[in-house]
Amino acid sequence: NLLSNDKVLEAAKLIKTGKTYALGVPTGPDSPAYPPRFYSMTILQLGDGTGTPWGENKLTGNDDLMYTWMGVGSQIDGLGHIGIDHVYYNGTKAKDFINNKGLTKFSTHELPPIVTRGVLLDMAEFYGKHMLEAGTAFNENEIKAAMAKKGVSIGKGEVVLFNTGWLNKADTDKAAYMKGEPGPGVGGAKYLASLGVVAVGSDSWGVEAIPFEEEGQMFPVHQELLTKNGIYILETMDTRELAKDDAFEFLFVLGQPKFVGSVQAIINPVAIR
Repeated sequence: NLLSNDKVLEAAKLIKTGKTYALGVPTGPDSPAYPPRFYSMTILQLGDGTGTPWGENKLTGNDDLMYTWMGVGSQIDGLGHIGIDHVYYNGTKAKDFINNKGLTKFSTHELPPIVTRGVLLDMAEFYGKHMLEAGTAFNENEIKAAMAKKGVSIGKGEVVLFNTGWLNKADTDKAAYMKGEPGPGVGGAKYLASLGVVAVGSDSWGVEAIPFEEEGQMFPVHQELLTKNGIYILETMDTRELAKDDAFEFLFVLGQPKFVGSVQAIINPVAIR
């Protein structure tokens, strides 16, 4: 509801260099994934791949068949992903919209293009580290201080991305990458919600501090953003080039695939500055 034509026009004015940044990572069989998620592709050749080409123009070709979870690699979490005791965003009960053939409400295919101002907060730089440690939780005070350090604000209808350095661990130790991560805490999620953002993302697989701030809880930031406030989550965003260029504000563009009934979707948003 916070996206608008005026917001697009406002964000487009941020383009000064024309440089683009792909925020999605390659998704494949070796991508780190939350168990039991996986990715599999089969290449299907027209005919048997060795026989007579089709037609006088000798046509040959290939198709691809994918069998994959939607939550592998860079992804958007829709509002049907996380609930509280089987109740989801806006008080919607699971029995009223979930079946094994797809969601009848909150499917990611129903999302409009997300074209708005994006803000990068480089939390690794803020803490003076190359990579934050797993379990590092940044909340309202830290987020405000990181904003002040860059002289940047966050407004309604905007997207916030965090750079923590954690994605670098996926290149060297996938198992360690999936065991924990730095990220916003519950207080940070509440603060971002108070600003009216439409999506929050990070260079980590879960976009929240893990181990969780309170022992015994499970993904409380997901509940705060998705269930309580209707804010989308952008996981495994490659923010490294943005951080390298100190690109703390930019035009954010996402046209997600329209898989009907989908809870999540593999995405490759683009930042333009």
